[in-house]
Parts: sequence; C-alpha cells; structure tokens
Amino acid sequence: MIKKIVVSFCLLISLTALAQEGTSSPYSFYGIGDVKFKGTVESRSMGSISVFPDSIHINLQNPAQLASLKLTNLAVGATYLNTHSRSETQTEKARRTSLDYLAVGIPVGKLGIGLGLIPYSSVGYKIQKLSDDATPIYSKYNGIGGVSKVFLGFGYKLTKKFNIGADVQYNFGTIETTNLRYQSGIQYGTRENNLSDLQGFNVDFGLTYQTKLNSKLSFFSSLGYTPESKIKLANTRSIQIVQFLSSGATSVIQSEDIPVSDTSIKLPSKITFGSGFGEVKKWLVGGEITFMNTNVTSNRFTDISGSSFENSIRYSIGGYFIPNYNSYSNYLKKIVYRGGLRYENTGLVLQNKSITDFAANIGLGLPLGGTFSSINVGLEVGKRGTVYYNLVEENYVNLSIGLSLSDRWFVKRKYD
Repeated sequence: MIKKIVVSFCLLISLTALAQEGTSSPYSFYGIGDVKFKGTVESRSMGSISVFPDSIHINLQNPAQLASLKLTNLAVGATYLNTHSRSETQTEKARRTSLDYLAVGIPVGKLGIGLGLIPYSSVGYKIQKLSDDATPIYSKYNGIGGVSKVFLGFGYKLTKKFNIGADVQYNFGTIETTNLRYQSGIQYGTRENNLSDLQGFNVDFGLTYQTKLNSKLSFFSSLGYTPESKIKLANTRSIQIVQFLSSGATSVIQSEDIPVSDTSIKLPSKITFGSGFGEVKKWLVGGEITFMNTNVTSNRFTDISGSSFENSIRYSIGGYFIPNYNSYSNYLKKIVYRGGLRYENTGLVLQNKSITDFAANIGLGLPLGGTFSSINVGLEVGKRGTVYYNLVEENYVNLSIGLSLSDRWFVKRKYD
C-alpha cells in the first residue's frame, strides 16, 4: 500500500503542475468563478448522484456515506476539459487539465473519517470587446485563480439502516483579474489590476438510509444540507498607464494603487435529496435533486453590472451495472459500467436569460488485479449557455480519470 501511496503522490505533483487554470469559461468572470463539481469520477460518471453507499470508494458529496467504508481508500482524480465556445459572430476552442480531488477515507469501527483537498471554483477567461463608438475602444479582460477547500469529515453508523455525518471545510484561494483598454493608433493604454485573497469556513451535514426490499433488492435514500456561509475577500486594486511595445508586450509607464474596500461573498445554502434501488454488487439506479439558494450570491465587486443571480436547481439520474463482480475468468465481467444524465439551472442570469447546463455521462471502473483498487474513467458531453441574446454557448467534452486505492490499514500482524 505504501508504494501505491508514493505513486499517487507522484501523480498528484504532475497533475498540480498542469492544473493552474481549471476553466476557460467566460462565465467564470462572475461571482468567484466557475463552481466545480464536488465529487469523484465514479459519482460524476453517474450524472453526479451520491445516494449509493460504497464500502471501498470514498464519497465526497455526503459525509454520512463515510460510515459505509470498510477499507481505507486513497482517491485522486483529474479532468481534461475540451471546450468549443461560440457566439453569434465568433468561435473559440480551449483545452485545460485540472486536478479534481485528493482525498483519504479511513474506517474506524462504526465511524468513518475523510480528509482531503478539493478545488471549489476556478477562474480562467480571456475576453476581448470592441465598442461601437466613432473611435472604437478595445477592451481585454483576463482572469486567473480560484478557490480550494481543505476538508475534514466524519460519518457515523447509528443503526444498520441510518448513517449521519458532517464535515468542516476551510476555503482559501486567490483571484487575479485585469482590464486593459486602449484605442487604435494611440501609444498608451490603461490597465486595471484587481487581486483578491479569499478565505472562510463552511460545513456540510448528511443523513442516509438503506433497507432490504426483498432477498435481492435494496432501497437507498440520502439527504444533504449545507448552511449559508461567507468567504472574506481582501482586495487590492491598481491603475496603470502602459505602453505597447513592437514585440506585442506592454511596459508600465505609471502605476497608482487605488483604495478598495474588502468585501465578502455568500456561499449559498444547499439541500440535496436522492433515492435509488437495485441489487448491490450487480446494478443500481437512482436520482437526486439539488436546490441552491444562489440568489444570495454576488460578484467580487459591486461595480460589476449586467448580471444577477437566482435560485439554482439540479436534476440528476444515473446508476451502474456489474456483469459479475467476482468473475475469475472474464475481466470484462468485473468492470463497473456507469452512466447518467444531469440538467442544471446554474443560478447565473445574464441579459435576463438564465444560464443552464445539460450533460450526459458514461464511465468505466477498471479493477486492478485481484485487489479492491481500481482506475475509473468517465466521459462527459454537455452544453452550457446559449448562442443567442449576445451570450456564449459552450459545448464541452470532459475526460476524467481517477485512481482509487483501497486496502486494509492498521491491522496487527499475527505472524512475522
């Protein structure tokens, strides 16, 4: 197991080097960026549902599911994002690689403990705009950064049917944005630089229920709740006069720091309810509904106009199928085949138009040898936004890969 951990951390270092920009979406201009999916590749491949208990894979969405772990699990995952964005007049393509999670789940009797690191939001956009004035003004908007979470969670098995859980998350990060404006033929332009350091805490609560319907079928249900919380932003701003060089670079001629107030952004409250049924270790199907009070969300600065927020809702349905989990002669029968669908009103409103997101998912769980560990692969195809109303439509194909290493720790040897 130690060798597996070393390999995983080597992978983590490589992925972190690639994961500096986790999005290319112009919608990451608003709020604190593009909010990432909080879950493993296994859950994402089933439309993002988290209702199913799992004894060998950590569940990052509902802390009560930690009590279902029977083996210690180390999980790391990353996603390769391929996005084709288009408006009524332009098209652009972008590719990014992002680290999705690094987490450890440890069973201790009726108690399950989870800890790890998860990106919460990501900012990564490059937008150009040309005004309709008689003397056109060119504007270039760039943004980079995001917010990450360090979490510690606990799940406890109250009875054979009920689990409860909670986790505490510390949010931290930096967002840097620039706005460059200039006129063609004029040597100098102006650039506004904004930097925000973010930090804050929030908590999640979870409850799960499971029971046998008959000798084969089981029923599962889950409830998750996240209270509203705040992230504090320490803001700085500077205005610069810049000169354009023949190489295409810019040189700062004059710079002045502008006082700007520190602000805070509310992280919305969230409630998730899901249920499902099926034959454990054979097939399961389920669905979830998530409500988020995103109408409390705001932008980093109050002088950003043209956007608003409304309550968000997400519908998910998915499941998995295993032909024969304990087959010794046919590897294909041991593979976990996953699939799901997701539809979401993101809560962001631009030009009085709600921004929606729809995606279809498929995935495979590939067992590693005779162990409980696996490589999980997921493919997501979706569309966000619209090409109309002077907005941007994003068509994306995301390939996710996760490594799940499960083994029994803290076992006292009887023989040397």
